[in-house]
Amino acid sequence: MIERTLFSAEHDAFRDAFRRFVDKEVAPHHEAWEEAGYVDRELWRKAGANGYLCPTMPEAYGGSGVDKLYSVIQMEELARGGFTGVGFGLHSEIVAPYILHYGTPEQKQRWLPKLASGEMVGAIAMSEPAAGSDLQGIRSTALKQPDGSYLLNGSKTFITNGWHADLVIVVAKTNPEAGAKGTSLLVVERGMPGFETGKRLKKLGLKAQDTSELFFNDVKLPATHLLGGAPLENRGFVCLMEQLPWERIQIAITAVAAAQAAIDWTVQYVKDRRVFGQPVAAFQNTRYKLAELQTEVQVARVFVDKCLELVLADQLDTATASMAKYWTSDLQCKVMDECVQLHGGYGFMWEYPITRAYADARVQRIYGGTNEIMKEVITRAMGLGGK
Repeated sequence: MIERTLFSAEHDAFRDAFRRFVDKEVAPHHEAWEEAGYVDRELWRKAGANGYLCPTMPEAYGGSGVDKLYSVIQMEELARGGFTGVGFGLHSEIVAPYILHYGTPEQKQRWLPKLASGEMVGAIAMSEPAAGSDLQGIRSTALKQPDGSYLLNGSKTFITNGWHADLVIVVAKTNPEAGAKGTSLLVVERGMPGFETGKRLKKLGLKAQDTSELFFNDVKLPATHLLGGAPLENRGFVCLMEQLPWERIQIAITAVAAAQAAIDWTVQYVKDRRVFGQPVAAFQNTRYKLAELQTEVQVARVFVDKCLELVLADQLDTATASMAKYWTSDLQCKVMDECVQLHGGYGFMWEYPITRAYADARVQRIYGGTNEIMKEVITRAMGLGGK
């Protein structure tokens, strides 16, 4: 296999430490969290105490000021174990960066240290019942009042970390007549009058992830809760587009790591499982199928690692990130399907990790923008876009 060259000795040491944390604090409990429908809130505090939340944030805001590869390692290690309920990635590498990149100095100082410590759990509310991948179609409004505050109304759905969330970045129209050019990002905190968390949604997979509906009924937000303040009013859509490449490559990172884990589980299974007096691995079809899957995952890993080099150089463009997101998530689903087949009947049993990974994989082709939207983004970069 091609040796990965992205990581230094310091990265490797961090991986070992985080893997021990996962083995101790996540692995023994994840099955129970799947039954409960959410991860124990105490995990966030333990992760914060160990420096595992928001590690790429500056030290001044409670982070460690390290490069994004440290967060990549966390994503890979959680995917390696199939621990899809743990929403650290969204909290640390989507929510916190919005505040870091666009927040006012006061907003950064107010919220980032609490996210880094685990005192607050962060979420971002984009999708609505009638607006998923098409963010221009959102209907939630945050209308400016005579006293300078905003009155937020609307509902959001499919919100990761939504049930636990103490801080939610909400995408809403501050100028509904202006379409995408009238969109802003506003910060809502738990306990604000009119903000309600709905039921935890029952999903095909990701059963330990606290995905929820959120409701906003005349939530009065001070002007200080407009992310970035007045200069970013009605510029929320621009902010969203700027962050999409990094958000989408995170899906690709987990797709490749999960696919490799599935192959590793299956290799061990076919060595141990005997059919017609011999290991399943003895059949040529088994070996060739696994060779095909491993080749494709190796190709995917090299591509994603190259994308990560571009991320570190701040050169990853939206089209390339979209390529990585769509192709690796398609591949992940293919790998899971083939590995379930090689497990036979046991591949349909929930106690086997491959079964849960099969269910968890399906959403990868949907969230972060559907793969059909990814192809539209790519074709527009090729000069083939429609209207």
